[in-house]
Amino acid sequence: MKKYYVIAIPIIITLIALSYMLIPHSDQKNSKITIQMLSQNGSPILGNPSAPITIVEWGDYQCTYCHAFHQTGLNSLIQEYINTGKANLVFRDFPLNGPDSVLAAEASYCANDQDKYWSYHDELYKNWAGERTGWVNAKSLDQFASTVGLDLVQFDKCLNDKKYEQKVLDNQQFGEKIGIDATPSFLIFGSEKVTKITGNQPFSVFKQVLDTI
Repeated sequence: MKKYYVIAIPIIITLIALSYMLIPHSDQKNSKITIQMLSQNGSPILGNPSAPITIVEWGDYQCTYCHAFHQTGLNSLIQEYINTGKANLVFRDFPLNGPDSVLAAEASYCANDQDKYWSYHDELYKNWAGERTGWVNAKSLDQFASTVGLDLVQFDKCLNDKKYEQKVLDNQQFGEKIGIDATPSFLIFGSEKVTKITGNQPFSVFKQVLDTI
């Protein structure tokens, strides 16, 4: 895991840099990069879409520190900022731990086809059992699907067809292009600047950023 750090970047510099690295398959070479473009290939928005702050989390379902964040800091973020309309959250996949991480991410989007993305996302982290230990497999993914009330026939067809495999791989590729190299990583967008946080930082670090952005 990379050393934890927090970097504040003036938003105009960030947008200029990102304008050179567009989302894969885009033909609009000179399009302006926006917050919407950075979050559009990820999860459904958690919270008020019109919130003044957007948090984009890059994560891996097998990642130890991602699991730790999900069990600790995320709950405080949801209660204090997302549920109160101060911020919203988008999750984008960065499957550093290989094919099983890709498969877990695909399953989350298959769950989204049945409007259960966040329930399934939470179920994956709730049942986390280490990195590269084999806990992500067809049987376990079906068990999680049953727990959150998915139609298994539709869910299994989605997974077997690899409907969202390319989406997950594109997420990782785009993250690499904009400098994501560890999980979890966060880009926090306010009206005047972008702040990058890397690692399972204490909630106090997020609070300091969110209260001053």
